[in-house]
Formats: sequence, structure tokens, C-alpha cells
Amino acid sequence: MKSRLALFLPGIFLLGFNIGTGSVTTMAKAGATYGMSLLWTVLISCAATYVMITAYGRYTLVTGETALQAFRKHIHPSVGIFFILALTAGVSGSVMGVMGIVAEISFEWSKGFVDGGIKPLWWASFFIALVYFIFWNGRTQVFERALAVIVAIMAASFVINFFIMMPPPMDIASGLIPSVPEVAASEIGGQGPLLLIASMVGTTLFSGLFIIRTTLVKEAGWTIADNVQQRRDALFAVTMMFVISAAIMAAAAGTLFAEGIGLDRPSQMITLLEPLAGPFAVSIFAIGIVAAGVSSQFPNVLMLPWLLCDYQNSDREMTLPKYRIMVFFISLLGLVVPLFDARPVIVMIVSQAFNVVLLPATVACILYLSNKTELIGTHRNGVLTNVCLFAILLFSLVTSYMGVQGLLAMIEG
Repeated sequence: MKSRLALFLPGIFLLGFNIGTGSVTTMAKAGATYGMSLLWTVLISCAATYVMITAYGRYTLVTGETALQAFRKHIHPSVGIFFILALTAGVSGSVMGVMGIVAEISFEWSKGFVDGGIKPLWWASFFIALVYFIFWNGRTQVFERALAVIVAIMAASFVINFFIMMPPPMDIASGLIPSVPEVAASEIGGQGPLLLIASMVGTTLFSGLFIIRTTLVKEAGWTIADNVQQRRDALFAVTMMFVISAAIMAAAAGTLFAEGIGLDRPSQMITLLEPLAGPFAVSIFAIGIVAAGVSSQFPNVLMLPWLLCDYQNSDREMTLPKYRIMVFFISLLGLVVPLFDARPVIVMIVSQAFNVVLLPATVACILYLSNKTELIGTHRNGVLTNVCLFAILLFSLVTSYMGVQGLLAMIEG
């Protein structure tokens, strides 16, 4: 069992990284507002994620270089620095937002068994301490195994809820046909389906996922002889991404959308779902959201020290004092939202501004590297892989344009 589980630990790590509270709230928002009609977006995003994971992983299998090392050596050092700054800005906003949502959900949920509920600040402090305690050990294997347990809880919670609150099967099947729904009544004057589609793509096709993937592949000691295992691991990760995302969307579609109720704040998922689905289903859903938030916090707080080690080609020795201090202060960002009862607007704007150009740059870099004969010889991309990568590049440019429009609207607002 241990040896079989070890084969999928890198994929489980990616799954825990990818499915966070951002994914949960975005998929729930889509399901509550448009039913299952945007399920095709999840399918395409997961397929594109598989192509990107395998492309970056394959490059590392052939060359033994991680993504940041390749950017620094074969493109320009400034490209590597840009990715470090952009990803750090992104995860800083994510650490604030994730812990804020987890604390708010836990607060609403706790009202069912504690008079007045347990304050969000206490929940945030507890989960920050939990993540930092596991990090203190410092070994990647510990992070991966802890994530495996948390991800299993998250996946089981959302899949169970799928069967409790699922919409009609025909609605699920029709959602796989690409279409853009009309603007819902609750969205008139708001974001509309296009920006929601861009958000769904952004939560799935995350650049940090592909950068960290190369580090995990190198640390696992895989070579090109392990390409089949690498592809199997990536397929497992994206399949579970699709299943969990679809289950979240279906839970909201089968309840909130069916009743004509929209979704604006994460805490509404507790207060609105309980009379429709019952306290048991809501408790399971809340556990899934908390597990999703905690699982994504591990990679979030580790992102900066891992990127620095990667860029400098040094060992990822997380027990060094400088990294423990770094992770400690990054973790404290999780207290910003519950402590000040405010949204981290400036950090969110900066991180979204970086993300607008981050995904197209990520796709362009692997297109260049994986077609350079002097680097990977006979293992250059085939025609099909290049066509897929070009399609993802165009797709990322379109969604980036949508993101720019949303960013401008947020600044103006």
C-alpha cells in the first residue's frame, strides 16, 4: 500500500494545491448562477492542465532541469525572477483569501453547535498553527502524506454531497456541450458568465502548478524512463480535479440554482444550503471546504522558499532558520482578513495583475523550451502536442483579456 500510494503522491500534491477555496467558491458560484451549463469549462480546463503538466514534467524528465532553472539558463534570468515575484504576489493574496474564507465558513458552521459560533480569528489561528506545525518537520514526504489525508477527506466530502444534492443527469450531460449562457438575473450589472468562465479557467490552469510540478518530478528522481508513470500520475490528478470541481458545481446547481437562489459570499453556502439539503449535507460540505483550504495552504506558504531553492539550484532544506522565518511571516498573512474584517484589496489587485500575463508566459516558455533540439534532442514535441499548446496559448490570451476587463472594473469600483 505504501509503495502504491507513493506513486501517486506527486499527483495528490498537485490536487491539494489546485483545489482550494478559490476553486470551491468559483465552482459553487457557477453552479448556483448557471446550473451545470458551464461544466464544459471545467472539462476543457482540466484537459489543458493535463497537457501542461505532462509537457513541463517531460522536459524535466529529459533534461533534469526544473522550470525556473531552465528559464534562467536558456531564456533569461529576469524571466525566472518575474515568475518568482508574480507567483509570490499571487500566493500572498491567496493565503489571505483562503484563510479568510476557511475562517468564515467555520464560524458559520460552528453556530450550529456553539451559541454565537466560534469567532473567525480563532479558527484562522488554529488552522495557521496546524499548517505551520506540519511544516516544521521540513521534509517533502511529510507534506505529501499529510496532504494525501486531507485531500482524501476533501474528495470524499464533495463526492458524498454530489449524490445527496445532485441535479438531473441530463443537466450534467448537457453541461458538457460548450455554450455561454445568458446573463442571469442575479448577475445583471455584475460580472456575467464571461468573467466567471475566466475565473474558472484561472483556478484550474494555475501557473504555479506547472512550475512546482517540475520540482516534484526532479525530487522523485524520475527520468525519461518514467514518462509513463509521470503521465499516469498527471492523469490521476486532473481526473480528480474534474470530479471534485464537477461535484461542487452539481451540489450548488441541484439546490441553489434549482431554487433560483444566487451566491455572493462563501458563508452563504452554509446558511443557504442547510434548509435545502439538511444539516448533515451542510456539515459534510463545510468539512470539504475546510479541507480544500488547508490543503492549498501547504503549497501556498511553501511557494516562496521552494522557488528560491529552485532558482538557486540548492537543496530544499526547509528546516533552515531563514525558511522557517519566511514561512512564519507568510502564514501570518492568513490573519489579515479575520483580524481587520477587511478584504486584502491591494494585494488582490496586484496578484491578479500578475496573473493576467502569467499563464500566457508560462505556456510560451514551455513551447520554446520543449521545441529546442539542442536541449532535448529527439524528445522534441510532436505535432499534436504543439497544436494543443498553441490552442492553450490562444485560450489563455482570451481569458487574460477577460481578466483585464474584470480587473479594470474592480479598480474603477
